[in-house]
Amino acid sequence: MSTIAVGIVEDEPIVRESLVTFFDDQPNLQVVCQVKSLEHFQEFYADGTEKAPDVLLLDIGLPGMSGLEGIRVIKKTIPDTDIIMLTTYEESEIIFKALCAGACSYLSKRSSLSQILEAITVVHQGGSYMSPSIARKVVTYFSPTDNSKKELLTPRQQQIVAGLVEGLSYKMIADKYLVSIETVRDHIKKIYKKLQINSKAELIKLSVDGDI
Repeated sequence: MSTIAVGIVEDEPIVRESLVTFFDDQPNLQVVCQVKSLEHFQEFYADGTEKAPDVLLLDIGLPGMSGLEGIRVIKKTIPDTDIIMLTTYEESEIIFKALCAGACSYLSKRSSLSQILEAITVVHQGGSYMSPSIARKVVTYFSPTDNSKKELLTPRQQQIVAGLVEGLSYKMIADKYLVSIETVRDHIKKIYKKLQINSKAELIKLSVDGDI
């Protein structure tokens, strides 16, 4: 079995040292780079003499340049290295920014050491690996948009939603549609219940995103 050269960019000493200790016990892994920031990474590979890792574990919340910003820097410096994001960030927007920038895998820091080892092995063999929670977000993102939520609302409720999106107050909406403020409030309570949300901000986001 060939040895896999591994790099680590992680600013938390405990996390970094734990990874190094674990990897040093694996017969087929060799840690060739362990740094706490992307600035240190650039210094480490400045002269081009250091061995490039086959797989690099990269945190996002780093001092100085963030992991997201650093993906393109890394790919420019060591283009053949596969990047696995290992981070606490699990927001869909950040996941897709990382993948679009050139990362091939995305792991939560809640992953066990054995899962991280499995990810490195899979990636080195040409595959991609994601934590189950991350994979679910990716699948959900690419699933067909469910427009059925809009059908849950009555025409009047859709009008009230439109008013809220326009920034109208309850009174202005009531005046516009010739109903009482209490009627508007009652409709909004029913809208929240139908859409399973709890705030105007969530309602506006659903509307802006085209989900209702």
